[in-house]
Amino acid sequence: EDEPGSKKDRLLMENLPHLVLEGVILASYAIGASIAYLYINKEYKAANDSMTQALAEAKESSYWGKKILGGDFSLDILLVSAPSNYVAGEDSAAVEVIEGKEPLPRQKPPFPATAGLFGKPTAVNNVETLANLAPIIAKGAKWYRSFGTPESPGTMIFSLNDEVNQPGIYELPFGTPLRLLIEECGGGLKEDKAMKAILPGGPSSAFLLPDQIDVSLDHNSLRAAGSSIGCGVVRTVPEGNCIVEEVLRIADFFAAESCGQCPACRMETNTLAAMLKKVQQGQGGQPLLEQFSKVIGFNKGKGFCNLINMPGPPIESALRLFRSDFESHLANGRCPQN
Repeated sequence: EDEPGSKKDRLLMENLPHLVLEGVILASYAIGASIAYLYINKEYKAANDSMTQALAEAKESSYWGKKILGGDFSLDILLVSAPSNYVAGEDSAAVEVIEGKEPLPRQKPPFPATAGLFGKPTAVNNVETLANLAPIIAKGAKWYRSFGTPESPGTMIFSLNDEVNQPGIYELPFGTPLRLLIEECGGGLKEDKAMKAILPGGPSSAFLLPDQIDVSLDHNSLRAAGSSIGCGVVRTVPEGNCIVEEVLRIADFFAAESCGQCPACRMETNTLAAMLKKVQQGQGGQPLLEQFSKVIGFNKGKGFCNLINMPGPPIESALRLFRSDFESHLANGRCPQN
C-alpha cells in the first residue's frame, strides 16, 4: 500500500489481522499453495507487529503449518519486509523482492499467475481482497452480491484525507454516490470551502468537476464520467487552489518514484514534470500545452509496469477542464488567484 493517501490496508492489518490471515489461508488452500508470503511495508510498524502476533496465535491454534487442523493440507507463511518506495508495491516487483532482488517490475508477459515466484505460478493479491474471502465463504456469494451493483458487486474501502472535516477510512457498497462519501461521511470540505475539482481514484485518476459529485462509486460509472475508481483514495481540491500546482505535485511524485529501469518511463515522467515547471514559471507559451498529449501518447504502454501511464489522466484532464489556470501561469507566471 504505497498510494499517497491510502490507509485502508494498514487499518485492516492493524485492527483485523486474523481476517486478513484467514483470507491468506483460504486463498492458499483454494489454489493448492504450500507457502504464502505476507509482503508488508517495512515502515508500517503497527501493521507488522499486529500481523506477527496474529501469525503466532494462528500457528498455536493449528490454522497454519503442517497438517492444518489435523487434515492433509499444510501451509507455511512467511513475513517479508517490503521496501517503502512506490513501485515496490507492483506485483512482479514484490515477487522480485521475495526472491532477494531489487524491487524492479518484470517485463510481461509472462505474468506472475503464469510464471511468478521462482518461476512458479503465483497469486498476488492485496490486503482488501484477502480480507473479503472469509466473509464470502461463510455467508455465500449471493450475500456478497447483495451489496453494490450487478457489474461491481460488494463493497470497497475509501480513504478521505485532510481536505474534509472528517478524514478517515470508509467502507461503502459499490454504486454509492460520491456525494455521500464526501459530504455525509467526510462532513464536506473544511471551512465550508467550495469545491473546484475531485480526484476520485488517487493521483493516477482523471479530475472530475464539482457538478459530477453525484456520480456512482463503481467502475463503470466513473469510467463513463471520464475517470476511474483506482485505489479508492478520494481527493477534493477546494476553490482557490491552482490546478497547475496540483498536477505538478503529481508529476513530481511519479518522476521521483519511477524506478528508472525503463528508458521510456524515465524520460516521460521527468519530461512531464519539467514541462509543468515551465508552465508554472510562465515559460513556453501556448505551444507547450500542445506537447503534453504528444509526450503521453508516444510513451503509453511502453514500460514494464503501469507507472508510465499514471501521470497522463490527471494532466490531460486538468488541461481540458482547467485550461484557464494553465493560461494564467503562461501569461503572468502565477496562479490565477494570486
